[in-house]
Amino acid sequence: MAKPVLELRRAMSEDYHYEEAVKTLRTNLQFCGRSIKVIMVTSALPDEGKSDISFALAQSLAQIGRRTLLVDGDIRKSVLPARYQIEQEVNGLSQFLSGQRELEEIIYETSEENLSVIFSGPYSPNPSELLEDEACGRMFEALRIGYDCIIVDTPPMASLADGAIIAKRCDGVLLVIESNAISYRLEQKVKSQLEKTGCRILGAVLNKVDIQGKGYYGKYGKYGKYGRYSHYKADRESGR
Repeated sequence: MAKPVLELRRAMSEDYHYEEAVKTLRTNLQFCGRSIKVIMVTSALPDEGKSDISFALAQSLAQIGRRTLLVDGDIRKSVLPARYQIEQEVNGLSQFLSGQRELEEIIYETSEENLSVIFSGPYSPNPSELLEDEACGRMFEALRIGYDCIIVDTPPMASLADGAIIAKRCDGVLLVIESNAISYRLEQKVKSQLEKTGCRILGAVLNKVDIQGKGYYGKYGKYGKYGRYSHYKADRESGR
């Protein structure tokens, strides 16, 4: 029996500047090259906004006709079903990786044209082991065939290994950083973890910027939730 199309609902006010910032991020990623198809989005700590950025980016890519899949890779503490008011029970990644469901049973079409979702599924007591399993690698290889873009939302990396494991399956990674909240030393630790995986660091998103604060242009005061795209890769190559 065919699964119903899921309607993704969230009470968010429209923000022109936020949407334009996401489009800029989308454009920058497109210039990274055709080989960048599976993109991981992560952060150092919880609540830096990576899940919102993941969804906004996936939605933006779908809007330009790219067949896009959003994968919720946080099988420890997912926020997607609650955040987007998914009322029905859905299958997810943890069930596929543990052999309880087939791949086609965990992919959901959504009310957003060209956008599909894989939810995380029920909490797993051994998430790292499931993500390390070859079934995870085979899954990503199969998904590459069916989608133009795959955005993978992962757990924070400061204290969990899950993100580093998933990074090995991805072509590039975006690091979401909450403005004035995270130490330079912690971000360097996460950056080092990512470099060890061999996954290309595409850039960083500076999130939750207070544009009304000192040093920013006051007339763009409402442009505070997203922030800006920072050329993290260029900083890395120059040694800064």
